[in-house]
Amino acid sequence: MDSSDPTRRPPRDCPVCGTRLRLTRLSCEGCGTELSGSFDSCEFCALGADDRETLRVFLASRGNMKELERHLGVSYPTARARFDAILARIGIEPGAPSARLEILEGLARGEIGVDDALRRLT
Repeated sequence: MDSSDPTRRPPRDCPVCGTRLRLTRLSCEGCGTELSGSFDSCEFCALGADDRETLRVFLASRGNMKELERHLGVSYPTARARFDAILARIGIEPGAPSARLEILEGLARGEIGVDDALRRLT
């Protein structure tokens, strides 16, 4: 593949041990500047073009699954399955509430205090 090919993406996990890889080098094709260090990577950048478009449509429709269904031209269960697959690829278990959401909901219900919620969120 050509290095300028937009479909070419780096692996997310180490092929040897399976640990999440860290981005450590950035370079500018225009001027040749290089930066090295430890940078956060973009979990969405590892998605393919179709997945990114599906996610874009879902977000633009403010989470309307019926709109996603229409855009993809598939049945609701198929649209839902595709969306769940995207969530899995970015490390979100479909249907499982995030830990942050659980903390915030516990705070809203009065089950935990503000100080406890802040400690857990940071």
